[in-house]
Amino acid sequence: MPKKTSSSRRSTDAPGTKARTAKARTDKPRTEQPRTPAARPPAARTPAARPAAKAAGASRAGASVPALTLSRPDFLAVAALSIDDVHNILRTAAAIKAARGANVADRLSGRAVAMIFEKASLRTRMSFEVGIARMGGHPIFYDLGASGDRIGLRESVRDFARNMERFVDMIIARVYSQAILEEVADEARIPVINALSDDHHPCQGLADALTITEKFGTIRGTRVCYIGDGNNVCVSLLESCCKLGGHVTIICPEGYTPPAELIARAQADADLTGGSITVTADARAVRGQQVVYTDCWVSMHHAAPAGHAPDAGGGDPASRVAAFAAYQVNDELMDLADTRAIFMHCLPAHRGEEVTDSVIDGRQSAVYDQAENRRWAQMAVMLGLLKA
Repeated sequence: MPKKTSSSRRSTDAPGTKARTAKARTDKPRTEQPRTPAARPPAARTPAARPAAKAAGASRAGASVPALTLSRPDFLAVAALSIDDVHNILRTAAAIKAARGANVADRLSGRAVAMIFEKASLRTRMSFEVGIARMGGHPIFYDLGASGDRIGLRESVRDFARNMERFVDMIIARVYSQAILEEVADEARIPVINALSDDHHPCQGLADALTITEKFGTIRGTRVCYIGDGNNVCVSLLESCCKLGGHVTIICPEGYTPPAELIARAQADADLTGGSITVTADARAVRGQQVVYTDCWVSMHHAAPAGHAPDAGGGDPASRVAAFAAYQVNDELMDLADTRAIFMHCLPAHRGEEVTDSVIDGRQSAVYDQAENRRWAQMAVMLGLLKA
């Protein structure tokens, strides 16, 4: 297992997080302990494996997936990736999807991957767990949310990270605090993936980019509109599209836009790729947009658990709903968009609140394509970080 060095750590931290210098490892070099490969259950015994087995004959003809190496040792925010990284991940994800994963079926053989979740999950857990298993790896789900525990509460982040690196080959963490996640990555000598934090949702951002590319052929020049709360989903969508030359319009009520430093960082990427960013409070800016994207108005961290910092985005849940009342995505609003526009939502949706049934269930909806694409994008990221 290669050791992370200070030169390989994040030289430019993801925007919106506290910049920190990676702590020097002063302990003596450790001898790596031999690992016993996790036993793989026979594929035929699990219902989830049957579709892959059924399609094996056709899928084996799919193009092989070349080794993917990313410029960063961890995946904590889309902004930290290079533009080439994003292109390469999407290219790899598309190749894996075309073969339904058969062309990477054994790439994580013998690898154990820890999934540490502080928050509830459907798509994130299922897409990661199935993706790891389909590549021959062994996913280990560690549910901190059920007990109300958090990384760094029961024991120090350093002790947590240094124990985990002795047991598994990769950490996937769904957490509240981006700063804690970055500390885990600084301490652990194995790759760390952000499966969602209060500040970023990078795996969703890549899945969204894959979905838009599938629908329009490219993101370069595509008009992408996000309407609602400038939350972690909005941030990662913005970062992904700007690295790919998209024209992004963010529509938020005053006081709910993404942090200015994150927008500035995304603008720097847009300047390199021919993209653009527009920020407005006018819901009518959806006019002519090719992608209309929204998310729930009250996220998990807005109803903060005991011991967690209160919402920094402005107001209690009831006041947030009132602030966003004029930003619902309904048929009238979708009629303003391009006639071929698609509707996107990361899910779960609060139907009747940020979006109506007629839109999310309508012919323009791509929400289930997004959900599926989480799996393919995340499989590509895992391959890249593990150099598998």
